[in-house]
Amino acid sequence: MVMKFNCIVAVCENRGIGINGDLPWKLKHELRYFSRMTKKVLDSSKRNAVIMGRKTYFGVPETKRPLSDRLNIVLTRNPADHMFPPEVIVCGSLQEAIRKLDSTDHGANIENVWIVGGSSVYKEAMESDRCHRVYLTEIKQSFECDAYFPTLPESYLSVANEADVPDEVQEENGIQYEYKTYENQRCKS
Repeated sequence: MVMKFNCIVAVCENRGIGINGDLPWKLKHELRYFSRMTKKVLDSSKRNAVIMGRKTYFGVPETKRPLSDRLNIVLTRNPADHMFPPEVIVCGSLQEAIRKLDSTDHGANIENVWIVGGSSVYKEAMESDRCHRVYLTEIKQSFECDAYFPTLPESYLSVANEADVPDEVQEENGIQYEYKTYENQRCKS
């Protein structure tokens, strides 16, 4: 079976997603949404995988990494330059990570695969025919950023949110945001 994957990201009005290895905003409810979405499984005997670049991994507070209840896969071109816990799978590319999930026991126990950043990982993922959806939190404000979300390819069309994803505008700490879902029309079933 060919494993599909989804991207999940929060993006501000100037397409920013991060600054200095951290999020430019403090939105606890939005982080809970990220956690709930990336942990949610229908089969309780399985779990989800999260794939991220090295900078994204080290941007997660040390006490919160690896992300709990998920198989963490980190992409880096220089794995020997960094220390990772033994439960983290380290791959040199997104293709290698997906190949590993397609062909190993890891993949048999995985229900969903989530791409969680950064910019170049999102770009590569969204260009793939295996990328099914992008779950995008639209932050309705601009923030100073040094990492940006790439433009969605034309093959991604807006679709209705899932039942457990709020449709109405959310507000936290004076910051409004809204959950959007985009589906890749080229995604292979």
